[in-house]
Amino acid sequence: MERDVRLLPKAHLHLHFTGSMRPTTLLELADKYGVHLPDALTGGEPPKLRATDERGWFRFQRLYDIARSCLRSPEDIQRLVRESAQEDVADGSGWLEIQVDPTSYAPLLGGLIPAIEIILDAVDSASRDTGLDMRVVIAANRMKHPLDARTLARLAVRYADRGVVGFGLSNDERRGMARDFDRAFAIARDGGLLAAPHGGELSGPSSVRDCLDDLDASRIGHGVRAAEDPRLLRRLAERQITCEVCPSSNVALGVYEKPADVPLRTLFDAGVPMALGADDPLLFGSRLAAQYELVRRHHGFTDEELAELARQSVRGSAAPADVREKLLSGIDDWLAN
Repeated sequence: MERDVRLLPKAHLHLHFTGSMRPTTLLELADKYGVHLPDALTGGEPPKLRATDERGWFRFQRLYDIARSCLRSPEDIQRLVRESAQEDVADGSGWLEIQVDPTSYAPLLGGLIPAIEIILDAVDSASRDTGLDMRVVIAANRMKHPLDARTLARLAVRYADRGVVGFGLSNDERRGMARDFDRAFAIARDGGLLAAPHGGELSGPSSVRDCLDDLDASRIGHGVRAAEDPRLLRRLAERQITCEVCPSSNVALGVYEKPADVPLRTLFDAGVPMALGADDPLLFGSRLAAQYELVRRHHGFTDEELAELARQSVRGSAAPADVREKLLSGIDDWLAN
């Protein structure tokens, strides 16, 4: 009999802040603030999205921005983070790194530094309330000026002792060259943070290479398109660079036609470490455990292989040694039962 993937201990390394919201919470907050939500966000089904063209990506961003506009107070932030943590705990997550661009929330929360502190306080209290070890990856927006990214990198380093563990680069990877952000990533790496930029989702293998060459990435957000380049696969495997693969998101955004097309087996067999992630459950309709279920159903992964994926997620995380040991031991127990 198949083991329950929700009981498999795992780390969640690719979850965006607003995108982690429960649909019911979005409806309540929109009602509270009088925000008109488009039908795509109220239908009870994930919106139909195709981000492989500019128009599709713009639509995805617009829906995300509308949802974000419903987060206006520290209480809203607290609720979002607490509920995200509860969902992750229910899915077997023992370590969550939630990704956020605080500049997007700053106008409604009193500025950039207040926004960061409100977010970190929310993570701290959600962690205490739910027992889930949670940290933050601060991400720059590649659509904005690289100087903005440097400011964010300095702030991320400043708050490293308050729960910031990594620095990312998000938004449409077809825009803004990775190398334009090299100084920001150097600041983050020098400050002891993990470098985890997005690459290899909407753009092909070259965007993954750029993340490695120009940003010295220790993890890649998505990275799945590396499967198209055998030499790049070997490089990722040799350096043990973890790819934060989000299969449901890849299909929802039209990167692949159907779940079976996502080249998970190619990456796995090449020895590239993966950490399955939910990306934006609000828009893609499925959370963390569902990604493991997808891999089992559509790619024929055995329980032993699912356990190895969970181990890879833990090893690719910024979790301290004691948390890693506890999760890895729990994975062994899951297999033994």
